Amino acid sequence: MSRLMFGSLPIDAVTREQALDVVEELVGRGEGGAVFTPNVDHVVLASGDARMRAAYARVSLSLVDGMPLLWASRLMREPLPEKISGSDLVFPLLARAAERGWRVYFLGGGPGVGARARDRLHERLPRLEVVGLDASHIDVDDPPERREAVLAPIRAARPDLVLVALGAPKQEIWIDQARDSLRPCLLFGMGASLDFVAETVPRAPGWMSGAGLEWLYRLWREPRRLWRRYLVRDPKFLLILARTLASRTHSA
Repeated sequence: MSRLMFGSLPIDAVTREQALDVVEELVGRGEGGAVFTPNVDHVVLASGDARMRAAYARVSLSLVDGMPLLWASRLMREPLPEKISGSDLVFPLLARAAERGWRVYFLGGGPGVGARARDRLHERLPRLEVVGLDASHIDVDDPPERREAVLAPIRAARPDLVLVALGAPKQEIWIDQARDSLRPCLLFGMGASLDFVAETVPRAPGWMSGAGLEWLYRLWREPRRLWRRYLVRDPKFLLILARTLASRTHSA
């Protein structure tokens, strides 16, 4: 499995089916670990956040989430096989969890989102075993006693797979902080995927996602929350990409 670097952030060159196989291998090893689904925003955040970079430096599996990164990989002449966003992977991932008898835990999402997602999933995957839900407020700078109040129920539930829906960069940093103390379970950063499963937040139409315009749909839906991310922060990705292409040219 090869890795492509976007600035300081690695992405693994795998197909969706290969990604599922790697997740199964990681769960089977019982050594813990972390799975992230990076997009343009992650690349920009990692460029200015040492804890985000450290989390990605240790990631077990990093899956491309977003057409812009897929297109950028082609410019770098190391094309990634396909987009594998968390929201596209969640159903096949949990279908495999149901088939293999993995115990699953949901962490994050708004109040009631985890329970609603569980109920929706059970309609399609009745054998899926969801062993815990927690929508607690989490801060990566929480003191040890507050952090332990979140970790202890996870350990007690003995999940094989924990879906973490806290949003970037919080979920990646929290996962990196917690992964060693939560072994043997595998932690998977899912972003807004629980909301999509619960149908509390609508997804962009398929044609917009395929055209790399999912960000525009989300901006239209939540302009006050997302305008700074999409219009101010994320355009910095173009500079990071330019630097990456230049460094590769010089080292060729």
